[in-house]
Amino acid sequence: MDRLHSQVDMLSGKVIQNRWAKAGLVFGLWTLLGLAFSSQLYLSRANIGSPVSWRYALGRSLADWYLFAFLSVPALWLARRFRFERHHWPRKLLVHLLASAVFSVLWMTVRALIEERQTQGGDNPVSFQAAFTHALVATFFFNLLIYWTIISVSHSIEYYRKYQERELRTAELEVGLAQARLQALQMQLNPHFLFNTLHSISSLMHKDVEAADRMISRFGDLLRLALENTEAHEVSLRQELEFLRSYLEIEQTRFGERLSVRLDVAPEALEARVPNLVLQPLVENAIQHGIEPHARPGQIELRARREKEMLLLEVRDNGNGLPGSHPGKGVGVSNTRARLQHLYGNAHRFEFRNGEGGGLVVRVVIPFRVAGGGNDQ
Repeated sequence: MDRLHSQVDMLSGKVIQNRWAKAGLVFGLWTLLGLAFSSQLYLSRANIGSPVSWRYALGRSLADWYLFAFLSVPALWLARRFRFERHHWPRKLLVHLLASAVFSVLWMTVRALIEERQTQGGDNPVSFQAAFTHALVATFFFNLLIYWTIISVSHSIEYYRKYQERELRTAELEVGLAQARLQALQMQLNPHFLFNTLHSISSLMHKDVEAADRMISRFGDLLRLALENTEAHEVSLRQELEFLRSYLEIEQTRFGERLSVRLDVAPEALEARVPNLVLQPLVENAIQHGIEPHARPGQIELRARREKEMLLLEVRDNGNGLPGSHPGKGVGVSNTRARLQHLYGNAHRFEFRNGEGGGLVVRVVIPFRVAGGGNDQ
């Protein structure tokens, strides 16, 4: 409860600070306008041979513009209350036309009262009627322009805010959709490799009971690791290799001496972020197309290393390579291709090619990132 109260207090403090910052910014803008017009008043009066002091120019101009600032408060309320939209805009236009006239008259009335008070007891006293008449002739339409400028700025800011909100909602929807697609792809992949593993176990059940029993034990470890990271779209390469070793123990029990595996993993690559279950489908593909169809001993080599700002993953086998049925169309490989596209877009490569000494080489190149940060420098 205390923590909740502290969070509320912090949020309230931020809101108050934000309001004071906005108020200070608005006050500063009106002050700048007043200073600009005071310079104009001082120079123009000097040019026509009727000079005034800087104090008089500053006092008169700042009073004029601070009065505009005061009247802008109800004007902004009307701008929010009667915002121009597709529906009922003629009625709202009429409201603002009347409000702009009232805005101008109020400004002239207050300004005339101030001038009458300031000139009392002087050499040339000015009556309220004379001051109001002069203001009516000199500033009525200028005051209308100020009102409509305030309304226009308010509408522009509001439309920009709504535009940003729409952009944010669109981005959030796109992220949510991408997350949902990744989750669906991952849910598709998990049953696929589990089914294939169970099929491998069943193929030994009536041939070698002890080997099948060892495979079931390894399958339990494999299932545990799969469930631990079922929600994660990316894991460290170290975690991915741990899962892959459990899978390979099952396959090596199945194939015996026909299957050998060589890992060539650079130490700096172990903490790199990789898609969850990115290696298992590639190794499974190598076993199915490069090892299983042949009676000769098969070898799979897995390489991982950093190349500048990218992480290179390679799975090689000593099978027949690409000629014949293309090995990149299965569920696991197609799923991997789709997940890489969702996670990295054009910042990745996923390639199949024949090795120089035979066999197939599958290469995945993705941005090098480590847990808790961006690119490792």
